[in-house]
Amino acid sequence: MSRFNPRGARPAAHSPVTTAGGRTTNHQGGTGYLRDTKSELFLLAVANFVGTDTFYETGGQRDDRYTQLIRQVAVIDPDWCTGFLHWLRSDANMRTASLVGAAEFAKARLEAGVAGHSRQAIDSVLQRADEPGEFLGYWTSKYGRKLPKPVKRGLADAVQRLYNERSLLKYDTDSKGYRFGDVLNLVHPSPANDKAWQGDLFKHALDRRMKRDEPIPDNLQVLQASRTLSALPVQDRRAYVLDPALVTSPGGLAGAGFTWERLAGWLQGPMDAAAWEAVIPSMGYMALLRNLRNFDEAGVPDEVADMVARKLADPEQVAKSRQLPMRFYSAFNAAPSLRWGHALDKALTASLVNIPPLGGRTLVLVDTSGSMETTFSRDGTLMRWDAAALFGIALGARCAQADVVSFSSARYFRTDQPSAKTKAFPLTRGGSLLGDVRKWKEGGWFLGGGTDTAAALRQEFKGHDRVVIVTDEQAGHDVREVTEAIPASTPMYTWNLAGYEAGHAPSGRANRHTFGGLTDQAFRMIPLLESGRDATWPWENKAA
Repeated sequence: MSRFNPRGARPAAHSPVTTAGGRTTNHQGGTGYLRDTKSELFLLAVANFVGTDTFYETGGQRDDRYTQLIRQVAVIDPDWCTGFLHWLRSDANMRTASLVGAAEFAKARLEAGVAGHSRQAIDSVLQRADEPGEFLGYWTSKYGRKLPKPVKRGLADAVQRLYNERSLLKYDTDSKGYRFGDVLNLVHPSPANDKAWQGDLFKHALDRRMKRDEPIPDNLQVLQASRTLSALPVQDRRAYVLDPALVTSPGGLAGAGFTWERLAGWLQGPMDAAAWEAVIPSMGYMALLRNLRNFDEAGVPDEVADMVARKLADPEQVAKSRQLPMRFYSAFNAAPSLRWGHALDKALTASLVNIPPLGGRTLVLVDTSGSMETTFSRDGTLMRWDAAALFGIALGARCAQADVVSFSSARYFRTDQPSAKTKAFPLTRGGSLLGDVRKWKEGGWFLGGGTDTAAALRQEFKGHDRVVIVTDEQAGHDVREVTEAIPASTPMYTWNLAGYEAGHAPSGRANRHTFGGLTDQAFRMIPLLESGRDATWPWENKAA
């Protein structure tokens, strides 16, 4: 009898999020597995909106844990941490977490007396022209106005890349604590070699900050056009907007770097349909996505709305925008009219392109316990279980056969025996993903209560080829652990949406793997692991 070479034998595969061997008790009283430092940092960062409370941790507690983890990894493995921070800002689109991470990275290395990497880490996470000022606001509030050389150089590199006429008009406003001129005064960047105009721009930014009414240099034509329009009498401005030839001329709104926010202030009146029509062609993807309600309320005509919808649905534009999938769901909920629904559904589907088609039978368990009813959006309209439902349904729709099941706990008291509350969701083949998520929300699939993951697995597992659990991993006590609730030979993938310290199962090998985040990228690991290949960190995979 063959013991080690049976038909279909595959090499063991490893994934990057790894448990370190230690056990603890999680927030619900169940068995928790401690992860290594990098794994804990990764899962926390991709699910953490800085300063935001979760069910079991305050925003301050999470931020402190994040800071300490960054500081540890910055010293022990700066190459890994630099790559992680750049990926966090770029592909994961976690702006504040990456900025804070880069600042603490630099501080930790300075305190440890080790050189290198800090300048590159800071430069790589600053990707918008207001972010050097944001970085300075964070740094000086914690560590004072003295800027170490690596911090100055990283900021100066970013300033060379990011500062131009349009960014000056958009971000250099009185509402900012650190204006462009303040940043220039503190870090003293030289103009970039390939930007002959940048020296004049820097001087003008300093003049603006000091309120010196100096002439705008001739080679800064966007700023000149902006000043000309600013001098236009208020009573003539709305008539200007109604003339398409003036709007699109070199000295018009687009040529003068007008954003929709600036146009609203310039008109000193409501943004009616004509105003939106004038500025929509020059609006970026995120601005369009966030203003659908305003377009409807202003009565933007259907032909203009069609143009917006085409841009929103374009897969190339979706990829370029780097919007989190939940942004499309949020926009769908916020828009009063139905004319955006199809475009947003196509955009959401395009944002989930990395979810692979999976053969065989898949059990998708979606945690909708009470601890998942915590917000992760600034306006409080999106909950973690909204994200869990969206990812669970999207994955189920891509599987050859899938059972998508919402679960929580049927226990009423802590002394009750483990018992799961479950509700299977009927997938709509070929239907709308947004429609299914709304159906989930309105049809009673958010169950609430405690979390009995192991009991749900025992109840719903019917010889599936794999199990995917979308959860915060905080399960209640059970005599049999989560990892033991299904056969060890069945792959179990945990999709972590909260980033708490302890996981509900081992991870990194032996058919037990954990991923995390609010994008579709890590789904690519599933077919990789099932083919017997090791999965790497996403930025390392991208580099390869």
